[in-house]
Amino acid sequence: MKILAIETSCDETAAAVVAWQKGRPVVLSNIVSSQIAIHQKYGGVVPEIAAREHVLNILPVIEEALLAAGITRKQAPKKLAAIAVTAGPGLITSLMMGVETARSLAVAWDLPLIDVNHIEGHMSACWLGEKLPELPAVVMTVSGGHNMLVLIKEPLKYKILGDTRDDAAGEAFDKAAKILGLGYPGGPAIAASAATINNYQLSIINERVAPSTSSGQVAKIVLPRPMINSGDFDFSFSGLKTALLYQIQKDSSINSGQANWQGRRAEYAAEFQSAVADTLVSKTIKAAKKFGAKTVMLSGGVSANKVLRAELERRVADKLPGTRVIIAPQAYTTDNAAMIGAAALFRLRAGKTIIWSKLKADPNLEIK
Repeated sequence: MKILAIETSCDETAAAVVAWQKGRPVVLSNIVSSQIAIHQKYGGVVPEIAAREHVLNILPVIEEALLAAGITRKQAPKKLAAIAVTAGPGLITSLMMGVETARSLAVAWDLPLIDVNHIEGHMSACWLGEKLPELPAVVMTVSGGHNMLVLIKEPLKYKILGDTRDDAAGEAFDKAAKILGLGYPGGPAIAASAATINNYQLSIINERVAPSTSSGQVAKIVLPRPMINSGDFDFSFSGLKTALLYQIQKDSSINSGQANWQGRRAEYAAEFQSAVADTLVSKTIKAAKKFGAKTVMLSGGVSANKVLRAELERRVADKLPGTRVIIAPQAYTTDNAAMIGAAALFRLRAGKTIIWSKLKADPNLEIK
């Protein structure tokens, strides 16, 4: 049982061939054409440019994915059981490139289609590692546009516990990096800057450890942990970005020399990263406790952050002994088609396919 999966929800053109083997999804090929270099000069994704790049890249990427899995175009109709594609959420012009391509191939090859929610794809990436999740599980999906806590009772049965009310963590990282002059994409830029601080430790709200600079000075930067004690599982990072801006504007050390600002900027980056990780981990653990999760999972582009990954593992071991931690493999954290294929395989096994005329792109598609 093999499927071709296509992902074009934002600025990555991706295709993969994924198979169901020994009770789990297995990736046979995973090809991603990234547009990061194109959008860097704009400080973010330009939808019209992203869509044009998808037009140029999508067929070559699909063919490369098929060939890497040992399938030629002529063999595809017989060797594939279905075609999966991200139907939403995402940028509508980008989504349409993948959806229309999938519809055309489904007609040409006489294959059924599987429409996949992008967030469901990110969650399904946790089934692509060495360890398999035990259910029920609480999964935190955190990316540029999404912050979502979901309870998975069994495959394809989801309960949304919390969502973002404004900026998601990835978007907040991008905006914070812009404020700090660190470039795009913001997550890796802030992580790299924070990593330059010697002996840096994550600042946890009840275990605060101030980072020390290379000169030995103790940083006095303290940023809020938004909604960490709100009593629900929702998120809001817009205020954190604003708090960062206001603190920088009031910081007299910024004008005392470029060398001093470089060190101070790293402290701001470290504390911002701390605030995001602390908030995400704290709420995830509270949700896992409340719903008796056997597994805590982490997925999405921001899950590539090493501090977030390490802190989740440390605090689950401390607060929830015996609970399994599954983090999406690094290769499947950012947008890719393998995760879409993994989600689609569960749908295919449940008989959830559609014909080409029913497939539509929905930029606001919700998990059901």
